[in-house]
Amino acid sequence: MNTYDPADLQKKPKKEKNKKTRNYGFIMFLLVLVFLLGVCIYENPDFKKISASGANQKATAYVGVLEVHGTMSGDGSDPAYNQKWLLNQIDEMMQDSSNKGLVLSIDTPGGSVYTVDELYLKIKEYQDTTLRPVYAYMESMAASGGYYVAAPADKIYANRNCWTGSIGVTIGTIYDVSEFLEDLGIRTVTITAGENKAMGSAVEPLTDEQKSIYQGLVDEAYSQFVAVVAEGRNMKLKRAEGLADGRIYTAKQAKANGLIDEIGTREEALQAMMKENELKECEYRVMTYEPAFSFSNWMFGLTEKIQQSAESEYDQILRLMEENQTFTISYLANERK
Repeated sequence: MNTYDPADLQKKPKKEKNKKTRNYGFIMFLLVLVFLLGVCIYENPDFKKISASGANQKATAYVGVLEVHGTMSGDGSDPAYNQKWLLNQIDEMMQDSSNKGLVLSIDTPGGSVYTVDELYLKIKEYQDTTLRPVYAYMESMAASGGYYVAAPADKIYANRNCWTGSIGVTIGTIYDVSEFLEDLGIRTVTITAGENKAMGSAVEPLTDEQKSIYQGLVDEAYSQFVAVVAEGRNMKLKRAEGLADGRIYTAKQAKANGLIDEIGTREEALQAMMKENELKECEYRVMTYEPAFSFSNWMFGLTEKIQQSAESEYDQILRLMEENQTFTISYLANERK
């Protein structure tokens, strides 16, 4: 007959527990190691892909077809868009004597006022410095900031299914959850110096003065947009203002009101540019931004999604309130294709 010491029975679970703890620690160590390796092999996201069409890449004369895709933001929130890369491509073409022109192939709903205007100014610099032709081709959507950067082009083409226009400015939606928090028995205290320093807070209603302040910011950006359209399209300011009520235009409507020149395919736009500017001997090079894969960015995004999925309703409300403290004045269309 076998006998067992009660003390031995207590030791076995403890050993099993220690084994599980060691396994868990080893797994966590491997995850951290893989993460650190991902950081170490992080590739520069300012990666560019340039493909040539027509002749070979070493031809002396070419027209650059620069793709402007994604929501125009300088913070990297849209992986399809990279402001620094776009500016660098234009700078390189300005300094390249073999470059004979620029075609902007645009598919964007717009973006932040600063980002959009910075690209617009770089396009103007290219025109003024090189005196080379600039054409714009609108793909699926070239609205708000997308139209803003197309406006200075010598000629604007649009796909027949393109949406454009949306000439206007937005500061986004300002939430007021003060009454909701009060119903939950939550009180907040914001300490500032300056009566309008915390304006836009989700926990306090906007005063009339604060609404006026925000409106002034939007109005100034709007006036700048209208002036860009009027100059680019050789319109009188009042005519441009009449078109700038924020609405979306189809390609046919845009051509009828003078916002674009022609409706067609990108190939037709390129052929027209070559012919109209005596560039028949040129090839064209399509320049497309493609971000390199980054394991560390992938891990960060995955972790963020897991954290958000685990949030309670209360946590989500707090996050909404935090996000509501920051506003971006944008040339951005709310509509999407």
